[in-house]
Amino acid sequence: MMMTEKELVIDNVITDAMATPSPAKSMGDPGITPLSPTHALMDSEQNEPPRHHFVVVVAIDFGTTSSGYAYAFTKEPECIHTMRRWEGGDPGVSNQKTPTTILLTPDRKFHSFGYAARDFYHDLDPTESKQWLYLEKFKMKLHTTANLSIDTDLHAANGKKVKALDIFAYALAFFKEQALKELSDQAGAEFDNADVRWVITVPAIWKMPAKQFMREAAYKAGLVSRDIPEQLIVALEPEAASIYCRKLRLHQMVDLGTKTALNGYSPTDNVGGGMTQGDRYVVVDCGGGTVDLTVHQIRMPEGCLKELYKASGGPYGSIGIDYEFEKLLCKIFGQDFIDQFKIKRPAAWVDLMIAFESRKRAAAPDRSNPLNINLPFSFIDYYKKFRGHSVEHALKKSNVDFVKWSSQGMLRMNPDAMNALFKPTIDHIIQHLMELFERPEVTDIKFLFLVGGFAESPLLQQAVQKMLQGRSRIIIPHDVGLTILKGAVLFGLDPSVIKVRRSPLTYGVGVLNRFIEGKHPPEKMLVKDGTRWCTDVFDTFISADQSVALGETVKRSYTPAKPSQQVIVIHVYCSEKESVSFITDPGVRKCGSLKLDVSGTESPAARREIQTLMLFGDTEIRAMAVDVATSRSVKASIDFLSQ
Repeated sequence: MMMTEKELVIDNVITDAMATPSPAKSMGDPGITPLSPTHALMDSEQNEPPRHHFVVVVAIDFGTTSSGYAYAFTKEPECIHTMRRWEGGDPGVSNQKTPTTILLTPDRKFHSFGYAARDFYHDLDPTESKQWLYLEKFKMKLHTTANLSIDTDLHAANGKKVKALDIFAYALAFFKEQALKELSDQAGAEFDNADVRWVITVPAIWKMPAKQFMREAAYKAGLVSRDIPEQLIVALEPEAASIYCRKLRLHQMVDLGTKTALNGYSPTDNVGGGMTQGDRYVVVDCGGGTVDLTVHQIRMPEGCLKELYKASGGPYGSIGIDYEFEKLLCKIFGQDFIDQFKIKRPAAWVDLMIAFESRKRAAAPDRSNPLNINLPFSFIDYYKKFRGHSVEHALKKSNVDFVKWSSQGMLRMNPDAMNALFKPTIDHIIQHLMELFERPEVTDIKFLFLVGGFAESPLLQQAVQKMLQGRSRIIIPHDVGLTILKGAVLFGLDPSVIKVRRSPLTYGVGVLNRFIEGKHPPEKMLVKDGTRWCTDVFDTFISADQSVALGETVKRSYTPAKPSQQVIVIHVYCSEKESVSFITDPGVRKCGSLKLDVSGTESPAARREIQTLMLFGDTEIRAMAVDVATSRSVKASIDFLSQ
């Protein structure tokens, strides 16, 4: 068959008969010739589903170390309510969030979440606690797993495996129940979930699979149904923080330069006497698991935001300090002992980390007196059984500087030893900030907002101040741990406030193009019916760091290889590089698949053209498709979770 410029062969299609193999089959997956590539800014209303009027927006900040929810009624958007206080808070840790810890019974049923889970687990008899499944700090698994799928596992404290999707769904279901209960109590009647728009926050540096995983967990938890996907919005943590920060009044924050609440101005002024047209600022969201950096510019008059550089950051959250502490314990008591202790006495290990957490919060640059950390009795006891000598002896023998044994049965850490635990994590953050500030897009930054739980650390604050040397004003909101939560509610009330984003990656598909002598490598040539084609050509939908407006779509047209074909499946590739020529280039990987369900759209037309629209300007990538001949919409989906 002769192929014209506008014809199309797709390998990898599912047909009811045998699929016709693409001529390019042997060369990977490049069997598509593009029809008309267009990049259009469309009127975003055109294909939007009918708008549902939600009564309330509930945002869930699902954090690595702590979580919470907040809400606002759409009739009173200015009034954001944070969740009721929780039972069983920790000494030295006051906030409205609860630890992200979850407890399952020995037969894997959900038991409790947060402080309740921790306290119950702690009170279990050691022989019993080995049977129960306790999980904490599990959110990072979604960031660190290379080929995340629906079947990814997590490990509980006792070493047993559980499905990550179940755990995330249990946690979201818990928050759904708490929030609906609080709303029902307020309303004096049962509150209907259909009236709630849910928002879940994720780090901006998360890739699409992790965002999709959160959405799948929300479907499983019954937060929203697959039929009404728009009832759930995935919000990016630093974006939420940014939306909140630009609304801050002066009495609601601390300027690190002056170390005072900004009271010199009238309390109704916005930041620094008001953010004005074109102001650029950086939000540094320092959480438990990740640090996320976002660069925004304010566009007046309505104060919309525009992203100036793609989100960056990495796994440099405050749990890095916990890992350093664990490494220190291994150095003193031996890796073999610590590994054994964690499995044999999991509840005592959790206790030890809680004791460390409250001392971690007392670390400061100018501190001179030592920090004492309580070692649980079972640690001291088990160590003696394991090694045949005392904890005190181990400390003397270990030559670890600045850590001593105090007669009250505590580890006594000199402030320098504590500061050393912070150093690797803070160094990573500062390194990242320095690289960001060297980018040409990141000049004239007026403010730097430090948000997230880790932003409260005086050691981190001092390091950021030292690095910036007065180039930007460093602002810390008063309720720094709740900034993201409140911003996520504002985002749910008006998701269109961020008008322009930057694509974190380059996305595209593999296609066949006419072979051009001298332009295309000879090994990519394929001859079919006398026509020479170049295989594996990367058809770019969008490039890394390209600006994309909200509602902007990328259009492509595809034709089924056979009239009887039911489903078209097209592999989507991505790369960190801005320009890509072939899907075989280094750094290009298959990251998802675009599925067009063309069943039931048979038409008398000789060739069916399916026009596909992909939206890249939102927090998630979406696809829509239309059968051109009949104008009927075609079910389109993009799947990023590896099957």
